[in-house]
Amino acid sequence: MKAVSPSVGNTLQEIVIADPRMLELIEAAQSMARHKAAVLITGETGVGKELVARIVHEYSPRSARPWVDLNCAALPEHLVESELFGYERGAFSGADGTKPGLFEIANGGTLFLDEIGDLDPKIQVKLLRVLDGIPYYRLGGSRKISVDVRVVAATNRDLKRAVREGSFRGDLFHRISELQVEVPPLRERPEDIIALAQHFLERYRPEARFTPQALQSLLQFEWPGNVRELRNVVLKLAIVTSRGEIAAEDVQRHLGDSADTASPPVASVPVEITSMAEMERHMIARALEMTGGNQRLAARQLGMPRRTFCRKLSEMHITLDDRHNGTAKRSEEPPLGRRQELQVPISITTKTGRSFAAASRNLSLGGLGLQVLPPLETDEELSIAFTLPGRRRLQVQGVVVWSQPDGAAGIRFVEMSDSKIEVLNRWLAGSRLMPQSSDSELQPRDTPPSADVPFLQ
Repeated sequence: MKAVSPSVGNTLQEIVIADPRMLELIEAAQSMARHKAAVLITGETGVGKELVARIVHEYSPRSARPWVDLNCAALPEHLVESELFGYERGAFSGADGTKPGLFEIANGGTLFLDEIGDLDPKIQVKLLRVLDGIPYYRLGGSRKISVDVRVVAATNRDLKRAVREGSFRGDLFHRISELQVEVPPLRERPEDIIALAQHFLERYRPEARFTPQALQSLLQFEWPGNVRELRNVVLKLAIVTSRGEIAAEDVQRHLGDSADTASPPVASVPVEITSMAEMERHMIARALEMTGGNQRLAARQLGMPRRTFCRKLSEMHITLDDRHNGTAKRSEEPPLGRRQELQVPISITTKTGRSFAAASRNLSLGGLGLQVLPPLETDEELSIAFTLPGRRRLQVQGVVVWSQPDGAAGIRFVEMSDSKIEVLNRWLAGSRLMPQSSDSELQPRDTPPSADVPFLQ
């Protein structure tokens, strides 16, 4: 009915998603999170509206503050007001003590009002006043209470129609729907049907699996109960099917009379689960690609604090190759952490054809630290040529990821061939490496130590 917690944990680790529309929806929710505006989440029962609401909270500046949720349809009308706004002792029969309301408990955090379309019109009036920042009284109280709460609401009703019919206040609708998110039903997300079915089966019976025909049978069903119904069906299949392989006949038998609601067969979809954590990794790598490796801009684009962004780069082992290979695993990437002093002349050519010389300072598989005047422009793309001591001359492409007025700059390599990576790797492996402990002291102030960005000695 309601739940309170100071921190809801990482919801991205808890849910499974594969449908492109849902990936875009979650990305939009993360972007909305950094704003103060109220959010209205719409969609059928069981599609995952609360999970979207939790993501809005977790990616907001209020994430360390309370998360409080209330199902407005689960309480009798006469109790909703006391739950939301609290009451004083003696306010009504049975009020033996003072009780703070959910708005007070959520102060500084997020209040999630599920099924807000079922609120009594009298409560709608008082709720509107609180959302407008007007202090309120507890039931039976004489002292005004002010709170700072972000409201995220959800409903399975058509509130615009309810406004036209007079069952929901138009001014309240506009107040809670400053930002809107519509979660599509499961029947419109075939990739998620596959991903979630396999996820639930892994949870309930890890040794079992669906046949391809069984998965196609799941795709042909309408799922009016959405994710909850799919979970229940998979649980039933996991319990009653004795074989290790769940066939199409098993699925069709347990869908039973509901088969009348089946939709026409749809094309097969890849049987691949993408966790929200992996999706987050993909978004961070994509943001780096869109900003040319500029971590400050990438963090700003994602609405993420820079320290958090840098921590995630380190935890997820996101490197240069991720910008071109999406979510490739760390084990498939070259070891970018190796750095070595390198003091040789460098020839640089810009995209506009301007050529000049610079002095290198250090080198890694990820990039190059150098000194050049006049200073380079951040995000500038360059062609760089240099000769490794005792080895052949190399020409590589790079992008300026940071630059300082004194001419110090960091270049990140892009589009390197396997042969060039091998040459650099062998040279670094045979050289005395620079101590990694000094990274944080030698990197420019705005460059996080966790990233593999070249630094100056």
